[in-house]
Amino acid sequence: MSLERTLLLTILAGGVLAAPLRAGEETPACPLHAQHQNAPEGEHQGHAGHDHHAALDARGDHVMGFEHTRTTHHFLLERDGGVIQVQANDPNDFESVAQIRSHLAEVAKAFSAGDFSMPRKIHDRVLPGVPEMTRLKETISYRFEEIERGARVRIKTENPEALAATHSFLKAQIEDHRTGDIETSGKK
Repeated sequence: MSLERTLLLTILAGGVLAAPLRAGEETPACPLHAQHQNAPEGEHQGHAGHDHHAALDARGDHVMGFEHTRTTHHFLLERDGGVIQVQANDPNDFESVAQIRSHLAEVAKAFSAGDFSMPRKIHDRVLPGVPEMTRLKETISYRFEEIERGARVRIKTENPEALAATHSFLKAQIEDHRTGDIETSGKK
């Protein structure tokens, strides 16, 4: 069983998973292990740079149906909306490509209906902008497009409040998924 699947099953079961040992190591492979061990009781539990992202990645793999380590996500802000884009890292990873396309087609359909339950499950919270995007769903369009090695969802709106909400939503995705995307591409 892969480490990602073990982590996911452990998180879903409500347990705690220790980092695996590398060959010949006496301490876990976690790069922050020493900090966690020396932190006051309970302080390391909410460490956003470690526990939060590991849990987010595991939930994301489960909800999206593909492994984040085999794909690249981008969240791009544009003057009239933005883009959610995912591609398989390996051009011959046809399984991930099919899963990406299936997931993003489902995302476009769900978001069009005002259903943001998928990001809620992945992020374990309601992301900024979602209440407004739900309320203003009639003013926002979501177009699914297949691209090389994956797919994207193009988000467009002419409503200023919906645009601000969309940008808030995408910025939260950039931060949580650690994509390093710049905040705006300047494209329309």
